[in-house]
Amino acid sequence: MNATIVKIGNSRGIRIPKPVFEQCGFEDEVEMEVHNHKLVIRSAHQPREGWDKAFQAMAKHGDDKLIDCVAEPSPTWDESEWEWK
Repeated sequence: MNATIVKIGNSRGIRIPKPVFEQCGFEDEVEMEVHNHKLVIRSAHQPREGWDKAFQAMAKHGDDKLIDCVAEPSPTWDESEWEWK
């Protein structure tokens, strides 16, 4: 996809089509860097941002327990009925 560079005051810019903008997950801020003569633009928002604090809060309130059924202890037949060589 090609984009036209436009003058914005003393700067230059490009228009990013809305579908591309949304697909990239851009919000109000992006990160930019130049890498090997290429401009890399990525979302400043991290998908799992804040999860560490949420998990700490869950642990503090005791909400970090598994809700799956507790597995029964493993049967002893494999130790008593098998002959291991």
